[in-house]
Order: sequence, then structure tokens, then C-alpha cells
Amino acid sequence: MKAKCQYRCQSCGAIHSKWAGQCADCENWNTLEESLVSTPQAASARFQSYAGQRAEVTTLANVIAQEEPRMSSGIAELDRVLGGGVVPGSVVLIGGDPGIGKSTLLLQSLGAIAGVPGVAPLYVSGEESAAQIALRAARLNLNAQTLQLLTETDVDRIIEVATQQRAKLLVVDSIQTMYCAESQSAPGSVSQVRESAARLVRFAKQSNTAVYLVGHVTKDGAIAGPRVLEHMVDAVLYFEGDQGGRYRLVRAFKNRFGAVNELGVFAMSDQGLREVSNPSAILLSRHEEPVPGSVVLVSREGTRPLLVEVQALVDESALGNPRRVTVGLDHNRLSMLLAVLHRHGGVSTAGFDVFANIVGGVRISETGADLAVLGAVMSSLKDRPLSRDLVIFGEVGLAGEIRPVQNGPERLREAEKQGFKRAIVPSANAPKKYAGDLNIVPVARLADALAEL
Repeated sequence: MKAKCQYRCQSCGAIHSKWAGQCADCENWNTLEESLVSTPQAASARFQSYAGQRAEVTTLANVIAQEEPRMSSGIAELDRVLGGGVVPGSVVLIGGDPGIGKSTLLLQSLGAIAGVPGVAPLYVSGEESAAQIALRAARLNLNAQTLQLLTETDVDRIIEVATQQRAKLLVVDSIQTMYCAESQSAPGSVSQVRESAARLVRFAKQSNTAVYLVGHVTKDGAIAGPRVLEHMVDAVLYFEGDQGGRYRLVRAFKNRFGAVNELGVFAMSDQGLREVSNPSAILLSRHEEPVPGSVVLVSREGTRPLLVEVQALVDESALGNPRRVTVGLDHNRLSMLLAVLHRHGGVSTAGFDVFANIVGGVRISETGADLAVLGAVMSSLKDRPLSRDLVIFGEVGLAGEIRPVQNGPERLREAEKQGFKRAIVPSANAPKKYAGDLNIVPVARLADALAEL
């Protein structure tokens, strides 16, 4: 018997027997979404525990705490972002712009571990034909003899085939093309995406199968579909980068089994994605001669210190309201830093346009970039280049103090390894005993940092 459907208002929760453009209770438009009407027996079977048996209450002391076992994804940079590898039974959601390389990355990952005993990966595509995937695998020089492929959009059929194949790693490309037969809405709708993801998550937990879900993104950069999709999965990864550029970044925004904000760097080539083990070397442009408005920042993404170049351009403004433009930085934080520079450094940028950029397409969200941004702004404003062997990091407070940042020793070691000779750092981050060749200059106030610059 076919399951019945009802329509629930997302604003007030009212239930309607048929769809309408406006909710009759709260009078909001386009808020009715389709949902299935479950019988008590079906609801009981649907919402039972993942172990398939009734859960019992226990004390936390009786729970055996052990490290989650992991298996390699076949790509070291992807393992880094995931926290050391793929956890069996976990569900990972990967989002990114169209054509950025999500399918290529996952196909390379499955091709690298296809011959490993006991893994049996399965690649499910709902967007491309088998011939298209075979052509991509041939271009990537993958082992096509052991890689299992299924072109299907029915979630129940996918789960049935994965159970028969005893797959331990499942890739679903993409979740927006999947559908459940009980729902009457079209694939890609909110109800279909939510129900399809819920069934795949349940299958992953019950069968201990690791599942990758590829998700489309909206024009704002967020994963399309209901926001609850990100709460259902164990990890959310975003594939970033300019399609016209060479480098791609994989960043973790949620990870129940590892650190968030972890970063993996790849280079796109004619044979697929290639890992970049030393991203600091490629993100630094290394000008032939010192140029004004450029300084090197020692940032930290997850567990990895990262050296990036911060550039600033300060030019006279012909507008009544000067522009503040940032690429890779927070726009509001730049305005705040310029106000602190005026109040506590005695330098005004009121009549100048200020542009700030992080070279290489990297986005820096930590506050440790404050001092480097002001250093680049001062260098461009005074038209005086800074030393090429100088690195800077530190947070600037509203009172003009230079606040410490996390993992200062690791940042200094990375800067010394890349050949830098001088570092301007917060006083609290300056080590008491340092045996390296790096000349560390501690500063406590913004005025002290400007004097050193």
C-alpha cells in the first residue's frame, strides 16, 4: 500500500492534506513542505536504535572508551582533513562549487583503495553515466578492474546493492539526485533530500559502512537543501578554490572524529588532483625585490602552521566614502583595525581606499592575522617595503595591545624551516629559551610594533 503524504508548514507547524501556496493558519507563503505519514508500526521500525535492539540506560563509567578505528582514504591530504582517516560507520558530506573537483577527488580516493582487502568500495552516481565515469577513470589512470560502479538514484536500491556487495565504503554522488519511492515530490526537493540522507545515515550506522555524500551548493556557497542535513552527518567538508586557478582547498567545518578547520591542499592537473605536502612554499610568491604592501603571515589551519602572503594597497580616494575591500579576510575586522591604527598608532586612513588580500585563494578567519594586516597597510601607505625575511603574527585589541595567539612555538618553527630570519610576535608568544636562528622581536603595544616595522 502506498504511503500517504501530508504537508506541514515550516513556520507554524500546521498540517494540511494538500499543498497550497499560502498556509491557511499563519498566512505565510511557500512554507508548506511534503512529509510522509507513518503508521505506528512503521514509525517504530524506522526510529529504533541503530544497533537494531532496544537501548538501555547505563552509567558513563560503564562505557568502554576506545579510539575509533580508521581506514585510509588513499589520499594523505584527505586523511589529514578527516582527522587521520575514515571512521567506519561515519557519514561525510562534501560540498563545493560545480566543477571544482569533488567527483574527481572521491573517484581517486576509491581507485587508490579499490584493491585493499576487506574494503570493497562502491561508487554510486546519479548524475553521470557509466561511460562518463569510465572515461574519467581512464584519464586519471585508475585501476578500473576492482572499482565497483553503480548508476542509480533510488536510495532503497542503492542500499540493497551495497548490502549485497558488502561494501565498506560508499560514495553517493550526489544526494540532491537521490529519491525515495514513498515521497511524491521531485528529487532535489527538501523532503526528498532529508529522507534520502536519513536512510543512508541509518544504513551507515547499522552496517558500519563509511558513506560519502556529495552535496551541491547554492550561489551563496552553502550546501543546498535543508540545514538539518549538516546536523545529521558526522563531518562536513567544503571544497574551495577558483575554477580558473590551479590549487584546491578542502576544509573541515564539522568533524565528530577530528579537528575542525583542518586544511588539505591539492593542485589540479591534467591527471587529476595532486597532493601538496608543503603548501607554505607555493603560497609565498617570493618577489625578486622587496615591494611595499607585502608581508608574510604565519597562520594556523587545524594542526598545520601555514605561511601566507598578506598584501595591502592604500591609495588616495576620489570618493567621499573611501572603500574597504578584502579578499580572504573579514571586511568588518579590517575597518576595526584601521580605527585602532588611527586611535593608538596616530595614523589615519580616512582619505584613502584600503584593499587587503590573502594571496593564493586562502581564507584566513583567525585573529592572529591582525598585526600582519596592519603591517602591510603601513608599508603600502608609507611606500616602504618590509624585509623579505620577516614574518608577523598577533592579535590586535581595541585598546592597542598585542594579544597572544595559539600555538606560537609551532608557528616560529615553521617560519624558521622556510628560511625566515626575523619575527615580530606578541610578547606572550615569545619563548623564554629559543635555540634557533630566528631573531624574535616581542611587542606588547601597537606603537611598539609600528616602531619595529
